[in-house]
Amino acid sequence: MQFKTFAATTTLLLCALPAISQARDTALYLPFDQVVTEAISTGKIDGSVKFYLAGNTPAGKVSVISPGAVTNKKTNAFNKSDEQACSWALQSALITLHDAAKKVGANAVTNIASFYKRNERKDPKTYECHAGAVIAGVALKGDLSKVN
Repeated sequence: MQFKTFAATTTLLLCALPAISQARDTALYLPFDQVVTEAISTGKIDGSVKFYLAGNTPAGKVSVISPGAVTNKKTNAFNKSDEQACSWALQSALITLHDAAKKVGANAVTNIASFYKRNERKDPKTYECHAGAVIAGVALKGDLSKVN
């Protein structure tokens, strides 16, 4: 008898999985510089690498060292506002780009575009984040550059 109860419960849970996997996927377009400032002030990145969204050109000569660096970061969105979860995901992406830039001797990431599901979106002020009930994600594409 216990096996039948277990089997019925398992079947119900498995039937619920499609609903969970097709859960909310809200696109948000949020201020980029605010999260960069937060990542620096909390010590997640050290500020030695500057970040420039596409449409914002740094002062000085830009030499691209490694074009088209991509990062795709997800974070747990449970019990967080969409904005909080998106900030966490963007900070993770910034850490990845920051570390990649330092490894190749770059001091900037330029021409940054949102790259969610390989769809490039350029905006000089905002980044794209997709938030769901359980996970939020940010994907970025940018050029690891040296600015003199």
